[in-house]
Amino acid sequence: MTRINLLPWRETHRRQKNNEFFVVLGICMAIAAGVGFGGFKYAEDKVNFQDARNKRLTNEIAQLQEELREIEALEETKNALLERMDIIQTLQGQRPLIVHTFHEVATRLPDGVYLTDMKQEGANTLFLEGKAESNARVSALMRRMDRSEYFKSPRLEQIKRDEQNEEASNFRLSVIQNNPNAEEEDEDVL
Repeated sequence: MTRINLLPWRETHRRQKNNEFFVVLGICMAIAAGVGFGGFKYAEDKVNFQDARNKRLTNEIAQLQEELREIEALEETKNALLERMDIIQTLQGQRPLIVHTFHEVATRLPDGVYLTDMKQEGANTLFLEGKAESNARVSALMRRMDRSEYFKSPRLEQIKRDEQNEEASNFRLSVIQNNPNAEEEDEDVL
């Protein structure tokens, strides 16, 4: 019987299969490495794109904050100007009131009453200090002030005998200033 040695053929076949396995394994590893590298690059591009967007948004936010600071500065300037305008309008409106106040005080002052001091406290309280020949003259002054359109609620704060002149009295009274034209101005505004 003839003997056929199959060992070299099997060994050759096994080497060939091992070689094919390693080639396929190398190809799979190359494909896996390519897919992994592609995924890495894709993720890196996404991160870079998002970083660029974040940087752009940060720059835009910085610009908007700068504009917001400018707007706030303009608002402060505007509010300061509006306050100045209000003060100027108030002073312009009170300018005739001062003239009327002095005129009314001069016309309402009875004979025998002399003012030594006149000052305004607050927005509309006027304090008058002076000397009168008698207490009746102070009463007459208070009645005249009460009849005035520019003064209301006269109130005697203090009255006492003058130490140098026994017949005279020193007095201090307060009145509330009233602007009758303010009501007309309010009606004009409405």
